[in-house]
Amino acid sequence: MSDYAGDLAPSQAWELLASDPDATLVDVRTSAEWQWVGAADLSELGKRAVGIEWMTSAGQPNARFVEQLAEAGLSPEAPVLFLCRSGGRSAAAAAVATAAGYTTAFNVAEGFEGGPDAQGHRGTVNGWKVAGLAWRQS
Repeated sequence: MSDYAGDLAPSQAWELLASDPDATLVDVRTSAEWQWVGAADLSELGKRAVGIEWMTSAGQPNARFVEQLAEAGLSPEAPVLFLCRSGGRSAAAAAVATAAGYTTAFNVAEGFEGGPDAQGHRGTVNGWKVAGLAWRQS
């Protein structure tokens, strides 16, 4: 049993975001990752992903993470889906959010880039991008 509402595959996350107008995707990667690797594009759903770093680009924990969830206008009763590179940081973020009173915090288990392939490269095995879900790069 996890310390949050559960793990979702990227396609399940997209379905929940599409079907529940109150569901929000929170990308917990660093701002450098959003810029250089890309980010989920929810525009066809009439939504935007919320970017709140779990760890800073300098590798420091974001001490204001829970405060920033509230500042972003996220309701503790609405579904919040956390996304990172491969599902590790987002699972931790979902657990912290749950402890802070967010009742339906989910982890997007495969993350944006997914796990590494046999050559150690991400973005080829699973994850948001491999699932063919909308994303963009700046």
